[in-house]
Amino acid sequence: MHPIPTSLVGSYAQPNWLIDRERLRERFPPRVRARELWRVPAEYLEEAQDDATRLAIADQERAGLDILTDGEMRRESYSNRFATALDGVDIDNPGTALDRSGHPNPVPRVVGPVARKHAVQVRDLEFLRAHTSKPVKITVPGPFTMSQQAQDDFYGSPRELGLAYAAAVREEILDLLAAGADIVQLDEPYMQARPEPAREYGLDVLKAATDGIDGTLAVHICFGYAAIIHERPSGYSFLPELASTEAAMISIETAQSGLDLGVLDALDGRTIILGVLDLSTDEIETPDTVASRIRRAFPHTTRLIAAPDCGMKYLPRDAAYGKLESLVEGARLAAA
Repeated sequence: MHPIPTSLVGSYAQPNWLIDRERLRERFPPRVRARELWRVPAEYLEEAQDDATRLAIADQERAGLDILTDGEMRRESYSNRFATALDGVDIDNPGTALDRSGHPNPVPRVVGPVARKHAVQVRDLEFLRAHTSKPVKITVPGPFTMSQQAQDDFYGSPRELGLAYAAAVREEILDLLAAGADIVQLDEPYMQARPEPAREYGLDVLKAATDGIDGTLAVHICFGYAAIIHERPSGYSFLPELASTEAAMISIETAQSGLDLGVLDALDGRTIILGVLDLSTDEIETPDTVASRIRRAFPHTTRLIAAPDCGMKYLPRDAAYGKLESLVEGARLAAA
């Protein structure tokens, strides 16, 4: 069997000297800016984030990962760095929206046409590309998810709001691919959290951002951070529908939920980024455990990349690194 590549889903554990990890864990992922989480003064923050990114890259290379991310060291959450950089949103006078657990959260308030003012993450990608010779992936929040994490005071139509976000995301994807990204991943967890609107218009929104792009795109869909959302359903409420997109890769979680992998049959022809690390616990899986989770997919596909279930942002750094080593060795055992 061919080797099974390994990668992060996106985030890696940020250093305690960079971000207040306790305050981070005590709240839901921020949708507006949360500058109070950073421990480093504003004038030194970019340099500190660069240094943390170097460490994240070094950990991934030392563990033996095949496809590297920047660990999202510069982000307070997976989505707010991009979502708060757009025209048409008021982040100083935020609105409110329910998060996926039903709690109200401060969110960007859409007050005009949503548009991308400038490239948001191209420097992040260029920094990553300059510090490794391995293939690289960078993540962008999906347009449907961002539309669900906003208060619309302008469009009056969820579909139109989503399509506006899609246009901004599409511009970013094209710039990231042009800057050297091997894979651009769109994070769309709210397609699982809100399957009805996802079917009604969310899939059209996602396709508006991605269809027809010449480059390798992935879509990540999950049940939420394990540190925040503790209960896991046994199956996805929205997943086979992604077969209608042009994304070459679909990223799912299977470890904590024990997902029935028969659902992969509906995604035939796609590379599956298979979540095989349980992030609800600091316990480091054995390579044998990881290998057994990977082998569960073999009856359905062998086009696999082994990964954590979701972002590793909330894990202690030593646990996160240990899990990466088990991931790499488990992938090797599964392919043997």
